[in-house]
Amino acid sequence: MPWSHVNERRNSALIQPIFWTPQTDPAMLPFMVGPSPAGDLSVRVDDLHARAIIEHDPDLIRLALRGTPYDVTLVDVDDALPLGAFVMFDELTPDRLTAVERLWHAMFGKRVPRDPRMTLQRRQRTRQMLRAVDARQSGAIYRTVAEHLFPQHKIDAASWVGDPIREITIRLARDGMKLVRGGYRTLLRRPRRDR
Repeated sequence: MPWSHVNERRNSALIQPIFWTPQTDPAMLPFMVGPSPAGDLSVRVDDLHARAIIEHDPDLIRLALRGTPYDVTLVDVDDALPLGAFVMFDELTPDRLTAVERLWHAMFGKRVPRDPRMTLQRRQRTRQMLRAVDARQSGAIYRTVAEHLFPQHKIDAASWVGDPIREITIRLARDGMKLVRGGYRTLLRRPRRDR
C-alpha cells in the first residue's frame, strides 16, 4: 500500500508523489544512524536533503541522482552522525540489496547497474496485458484483441481455436486482470520464476 501521498484535492492524483512502504517496494530504503564507516565514504542527513527533489515530510525523501529517482525514509536520525541503510531480511532481501547497491553507486558517482525490476520484455508484456484488458472490458472478443495485439500474425477464423496466438491472448488478458486487481505491486519487485 502507498505509505503516504499529498491530500490536496485541487491536484490530480496523477501528479501527486507516492511513497510506498518498504514492505511493498523493496527499493524504498530506510536509513538510520549507523556505525562509523570504514574509509572516507559516508552519508549524512544533509547529503540526502541536498539531493532531494521531493520532501514529503522531513522523513520521506525522493532523491534525484544521475537522472534516476530513489526513495528513502529517515528513521530516528541524527544530523551529525553517519547513516546506514536498514535491510530487512524477508523474501524481498535480494531486491533490497540490489536497491542499496544501485543507490550506493549513484551517491558516489559510480556507474549505476540497471534496475532489474522492469526489463524491456516485462515492460512490453505489461503494455500488451493492459491493452488486452482494456479491449476485453470494452467488449472485444479474444480474436479481435489478438488481431490488434499481433497485426503481423494472420488470424484465420477457421483455425482460431488451435492457434497459439489465441492462448497467448487469453493469458495476456488473464494476467492483465491480475495487475488491475492489485497485482501491479509485483512490478515493484524483480521478476521471479516461482510467481
